[in-house]
Amino acid sequence: MWHLLKQIVHAGIPTEAAPEPHDAWHTERAQIQTDILHILGRALCIREVDAGSCNACELEIQALSNPYYNIEGLGIKFVASPRHADMLLVTGPVTKNMAAALKHAYDATPDPKLVVAIGECACTGGMFGESYASCGRVSNVIPVDVTVPGCPPKPIDILRGILTAISTRV
Repeated sequence: MWHLLKQIVHAGIPTEAAPEPHDAWHTERAQIQTDILHILGRALCIREVDAGSCNACELEIQALSNPYYNIEGLGIKFVASPRHADMLLVTGPVTKNMAAALKHAYDATPDPKLVVAIGECACTGGMFGESYASCGRVSNVIPVDVTVPGCPPKPIDILRGILTAISTRV
């Protein structure tokens, strides 16, 4: 035990200091929140639909809820039902088994609705393309307003795609 404490005192703190927050991000956050409330008059509700992805895009979407991005603080929240959603975030190539479910989710979303395809597979079909098991890109099944390419796209790119879709609603 003493040997370990002596080694800790000798080595010091091996980690670096936390980075300073950027003031531009805080200003941009306030502007985003104001724009969402101006355009929609309330919070943006999103339903995320996995149409057959590898879950890498879902991990990046989940990162939007961490304390750094904090999209709930911006007035954007995820909902469990497409009936309560303003926007569908769709990931993955649409498998034949998920095509009907994706159409039902799209039909259940009230008008005016927005659809954002997240990831290379949702935008182009990715390496799966169209086959006996896959319908390919999301736009082959439902209309898409905005695509966010990348495998997987960064959380900030996903947020930009969401905001681009909102700005097209005006």
